[in-house]
This record gives sequence, C-alpha cells and structure tokens, in this order.
Amino acid sequence: MDPTTDNAAPTGDPAAARAALEALRAEIAKAVVGQDPAVTGLVVALLCRGHVLLEGVPGVAKTLLIRSLAAALELDTKRVQFTPDLMPSDVTGSLVYDARTAEFSFQPGPVFTNLLLADEINRTPPKTQSSLLEAMEERQVTVDGTPRALPDPFLVAATQNPVEYEGTYPLPEAQLDRFLLKLTIPLPSREDEIDVLTRHAQGFDPRDLRAAGVRPVATAADLEAARRAVAATTVSPEITAYVVDICRATRESPSLTLGVSPRGATALLATARAWAWLTGRDYVIPDDVKALALPTLRHRIQLRPEAEMEGVRADSVINAVLSHVPVPR
Repeated sequence: MDPTTDNAAPTGDPAAARAALEALRAEIAKAVVGQDPAVTGLVVALLCRGHVLLEGVPGVAKTLLIRSLAAALELDTKRVQFTPDLMPSDVTGSLVYDARTAEFSFQPGPVFTNLLLADEINRTPPKTQSSLLEAMEERQVTVDGTPRALPDPFLVAATQNPVEYEGTYPLPEAQLDRFLLKLTIPLPSREDEIDVLTRHAQGFDPRDLRAAGVRPVATAADLEAARRAVAATTVSPEITAYVVDICRATRESPSLTLGVSPRGATALLATARAWAWLTGRDYVIPDDVKALALPTLRHRIQLRPEAEMEGVRADSVINAVLSHVPVPR
C-alpha cells in the first residue's frame, strides 16, 4: 500500500483513523530509532489538543522526532531556539510598518504553525516564556488588541536540558501545568545506538527525511476523526473516582509540597481516554490510567527539598501512589 495515495483522502472512519495513527510509529522509526514511547505521547497530546514538554540531554533526536512526526502527518512545523535575548514578538509576530501604504500590517511569527518546537524553553526569560501561554491555552495570539487564531491542529513541543541549569529560567508551576505531558527522552540502548551509527554510515541525512523514506501516512482529517472517537470513549464513574483518588493522594504525600491540581486530574482522564482508544477500546480501564499517570503528572507535583536531598524523584512518588490507591474492579 502506498501511504502517499491511500491515506491522502480525508476520512471520517474511526477505525481507518486509528490504523493511520498506528502507522506513525513505523514511519517515524525510519528516521528516529527507539523512541516509541515519545511518539505515542505526542500522538496522545495531539488527540487531546494538548502540549508536550520534552526533557533529554542534547543529541537524542528531539528535533528530528518532531520533524519526522510532522512529515508523517503532513503538517507544518517550525523551530524556535529560545535564547536569553529572544523577545515575545520573535515568537508571536509583530506589526510592521509598510512605507508604500503608510499602514501597519501583521507579520506572523513562527507560532503560526501546526507543530512548534520551542527548543530549550528554559533559556529565555519569563516574559518570553509567558508569550506562549495565550497561544497554548487560547490557541490564539493577540497583537495590538486584535486576536488572531492559530492553525488547527496546534501543538507546542518544548524541550529542556536536564543536566545544565546554569543561566536558565526554570518554568514556573503555573506554566508547567499548561503542558499536558512531560516526556523524558532517554539515551538509546547499545543496540539502538549501533543502529543509529550504521544508518549514518550508510548515508542517512537527518535534514532530508524524504530521502530516508518518511512519507505521510495520516492527515489532519484522520486526526479530527480520531478526536471525535476519543470524545465518545466511555468513562465509568468508578474510573472517574479512581483518577480523583490518585490525584488527591499526591496532595497528601509527605514527600511533596505541591500535589496534582484538578486541572491535572482532568488531564489524566483525557490522556487515559486517548490511550484507551488508541489500543482499540471504546471504554477506559484502570490500566489506561496507570499507563499515562507518569507522563501526565510528573511535572505537576513539587518535591520537598529534604526529599530531593534524599534522592526521591517525582516518578517514584507517583508510582508509590499508584501502588497504594485501590484499583476499581
């Protein structure tokens, strides 16, 4: 089957949309090795109309991952390198004076795209970081009092370097909470790293995805059909109570100064529904909630300083909560 022809036509069939989105893993694997969990997380975020924080050391293919996803979904993508001197207008756009017409016209910034890669977002001052808040939450940009809608779909994938904090501006809790998921991009295994080097030795060019064989296997129409199907996925009262109990348990953890907010609970419910649909079910089970708990909640809690000194990590706290909260039957 040729994905460039058979998947190009819009479809409203949820089964066809699921098959198209499942094909993303294989297509992105042509360029990115061993990052299936991150690919799944990005697809979940697109289904939930959310945004993603990617954390990983330099050189683990974060940029290549976003470019490959955009190519496989036939979406527009732009990359912004966040630096200390970056201004809000460099992201959102600004009014430019046209001497010929003696009028100001709006020049759109890179935020007007489908997939925006905000590279090293913690290296720019809070004023510029906050310029993304309206875009992420309201899906619009207001310049000179005029709101301008962003394209749909729209996803911000912001990256952070977890090992180099000198000269950075940590994201405040309120802005962290705006990200649906926090995905960690690990270093590859030995076998995967050998695969990467072998591909480069054979002429792989990360700047030429078409030569690598990456083709569109899904469209924005498939994504919209999938979103409608996710919205129709059944959530029982027991599952809703389970999500609430997990989030409330984080607020009582002795290792935390800040637990998961109600916004985090709604996020966990949304991601669990998306995962349930992706795995072929039209209803949510407890395992769906558990599967998405770490990426959905790890950035929404705050450790006590003494817990951090003892080596406690956010993921270990969430895992402890999951092991103690009763699972509905």
